[in-house]
Amino acid sequence: MAKIIFVTGGVVSSIGKGIATASLGRLLRLRGLTVAPVKLDPYINVDAGTMNPFQHGEVFVTEDGAETDLDLGHYERFMDVNCSRGSSVTTGKVYSSVIEAERRGDYLGATVQVIPHVTNEIKRTILNLAKEQEADVVIAEVGGTVGDIESLPFLEAIRQMRTELGAENTLYVHVTLVPQVGPWGEVKTKPTQHSVYKLREIGISPDILICRSEVELGADVREKISLFCGVPPEAVIESTNANSIYEVPLRYEQLGLGELVAKRLGFGDRAVDLKEWEGLVENLLNPTQEVTIGVVGKYTSNGDAYKSIAESLIHAGIPRRAKVNIRWIESDSLESSDAVAKAVEGLDGIVIGPGFGLRGIEGKIEAIQYARENRLPLLGICLGLQMAVIEFARNACNLKGANSEEMVDNPTYPVIHLLPEQKGVSDKGATMRLGSYPCNLVHDSLAAKLYGDVRITERHRHRFEVNNDFREVLQQHGMVISGVSPDYRLVEMIEIPSHPFFIATQAHPEFKSRPNRPHPLFKGLVEAAVKRRAAAAATTL
Repeated sequence: MAKIIFVTGGVVSSIGKGIATASLGRLLRLRGLTVAPVKLDPYINVDAGTMNPFQHGEVFVTEDGAETDLDLGHYERFMDVNCSRGSSVTTGKVYSSVIEAERRGDYLGATVQVIPHVTNEIKRTILNLAKEQEADVVIAEVGGTVGDIESLPFLEAIRQMRTELGAENTLYVHVTLVPQVGPWGEVKTKPTQHSVYKLREIGISPDILICRSEVELGADVREKISLFCGVPPEAVIESTNANSIYEVPLRYEQLGLGELVAKRLGFGDRAVDLKEWEGLVENLLNPTQEVTIGVVGKYTSNGDAYKSIAESLIHAGIPRRAKVNIRWIESDSLESSDAVAKAVEGLDGIVIGPGFGLRGIEGKIEAIQYARENRLPLLGICLGLQMAVIEFARNACNLKGANSEEMVDNPTYPVIHLLPEQKGVSDKGATMRLGSYPCNLVHDSLAAKLYGDVRITERHRHRFEVNNDFREVLQQHGMVISGVSPDYRLVEMIEIPSHPFFIATQAHPEFKSRPNRPHPLFKGLVEAAVKRRAAAAATTL
């Protein structure tokens, strides 16, 4: 039987519960255990696919095409695992399943209720994930905070699971806040106490408390929390701010969290190998060089909208011991060449990010033209590839009026058009080209050199694609179509060989990057940026 860890949060949202969950998973993985993470999200949306990036942040896409909360990105990056559809459970998904079962008559005419039908469905999805992934441990993070009305069915379900599976097979971890207040910065434990009381009201007593704090907690504070919250002093784990999120697992290990959890769940005293993780954190915290990469996007006012891109850039600097500074650039501020020149001043490279809709696309095109003509290293992602094709068609192929069918009706030159299989699709949720697809790369292309292979797979999330009617004219003017689908039908990657580093992909490579295995495209961009900065420094000597 898989052991199940339930992670809840209290006091405030955005407390770092996702990072705590991911870090704990990393510590168990370093002990040789198979870990399956799952996010239990109280929102009524079936998935995150139709949610506004300004409000919700990034939509993370799994290998099997699920559109999920960005916390699954943290799980994959920290634990080095691939999540699946079963790793994301929302209220909308749960109720949809229950209603479908009721319509089929599966409940044999019973009155369908939150208890037991909804809670049984939640439990079923958790146990199914454990079975599908043959997990030693499932880590289930409950979204939101204790006291939220919408999270009550999930909390009731995890309460029932302790009764059904036994205390030896379940563990409750509660992430809470220990703030400083007043003119003297006095540490207050009352918010944590009230949060635990709220949990106890619904029948859950936490086994471990992870206490977020701006300062280290003294022994007296931990003992007070232990006394009032009913957990052993060694199970009160302080979690102060770190210089890098990837430092958090090492701090937890130093505080004994990994050993405590392993023993509590019956795994005993397992050897743990921290060497690789310590090495990457060492490189992150003690860089020997730095570069600045601009990210041009439509939703940069919410940093979480491009979370995986930001993390991928950080990963790419680790092998070179390079600090990657990120400059966020809102694309609709780049409507003129003068604005672009000012915005990109001092950059060593640029990423043209994904997005949907008309707003800001001309700014992206201006930025791409500047990068192409001024030999600034560039990586385009999804919409970034489409805008790169439009820019090249307009300014290198002289196809004035080139555009995407997504942006304008009946463009003069529709170099980007709707995928044929998307015609007639009316529902917006989960209907795009989603998930992992194979791609064949051209031998001796930049893409093939970066990947070290000519057959790759990448994750996708799009409805529009390069119009094959314009392939020939693009190639005649110097653009190389370096990646295509195995049936040669879809353009997956383009590049410009005459440029120091100009490459774009229809895929989302940011979803596959790991701190211990940076993605080749981001790694290549940072390498090119390092070379550009070194060359610029040499010319000033």
